[in-house]
Amino acid sequence: MVLVTGGTGFVGVHCIVQLLQQGYTVRTTVRSLKRRNDVLNMVETAGIRSSGRLTFIEADLLSDTNWATAAAGCTYVLHVASPIFLNVPKDENELIRPAVDGTIRVLVAARDAGVKRVVMTSNFGAVGYSHTDTTKIITEESWTDPAEKGLSAYNKSKVLAEQAAWNFIEQQGGNLELSVINPVGIFGPSLGPELSSGFELLQKVLDGSMKSIPNITLGIVDVRDVADLHIRAMTSPAANGQRFLAVAGKTVSLPEIARLFKAELGDAASRVSTRKLPDWVVRVASFVSPTAKSILPLLSRYRDSSNEKARHLLGWAPRSNEEALLATAVSLIANGKV
Repeated sequence: MVLVTGGTGFVGVHCIVQLLQQGYTVRTTVRSLKRRNDVLNMVETAGIRSSGRLTFIEADLLSDTNWATAAAGCTYVLHVASPIFLNVPKDENELIRPAVDGTIRVLVAARDAGVKRVVMTSNFGAVGYSHTDTTKIITEESWTDPAEKGLSAYNKSKVLAEQAAWNFIEQQGGNLELSVINPVGIFGPSLGPELSSGFELLQKVLDGSMKSIPNITLGIVDVRDVADLHIRAMTSPAANGQRFLAVAGKTVSLPEIARLFKAELGDAASRVSTRKLPDWVVRVASFVSPTAKSILPLLSRYRDSSNEKARHLLGWAPRSNEEALLATAVSLIANGKV
């Protein structure tokens, strides 16, 4: 049996779908059992009838309740869930502590239940945000300094949670194994009407509300490939004790994405602007606009990173940037967001 934490999430439900497709029995945590049908509907949208191989347990990263039960009898755990905040708290520790403490809760439960391996979802923010040598491609050897200037509370929580996980394994993990996946921006098809928060930027491009396009670059990976990489890391002996960057290829700029939509989506992209927004305008606007302020750190951020380790060790073969981006656009259109 495989435990997937956060079954209602964008990555979590794609992990569930692929595990069921491969014949696994899956247990997933949800913060409320009222969300059970939401998950089942998304799984059925993917063409899967779970036939009793998918079960649910109510568990929250902010509480010890039910984690021991959730992990009992499981061979593997995919720890995909993150604490959810509708608004970024004024005190970053309100976001950081639940991320760190929640990760330790899952690892303790897994160790005590005799789980073989946990695969944890971290992110690129834990790898490459302190990388300054632009002549070198970012690899898994890099770590973001949690004291990095301008680092968001979310990315800080991710790097500290991952560091805590590795420290736990070294000091208290016993026989428990750990692998970590570090995705860049996750896009691709949504299985339900609640779209990933990462889609918002592309929604603004598609619906025309972004009148000029800032020259920021994004690392792209398809959610289906992120789920695939989790499962490869779950079962491969070579993945034990390793972290893997999940990135499709070279970074792509937002103006390039706008041009892709114009070229491929026909009338659905009629409102897409291809006019570039100068960097200095974003810098000035950041003093008064929360959106501009959130974009500002991306203007000078170097993001080119390597997927060679996942390809070489695990045989991972991700989809292209274009396929992931166009699948995102199709989901936005199909769900009436454009």
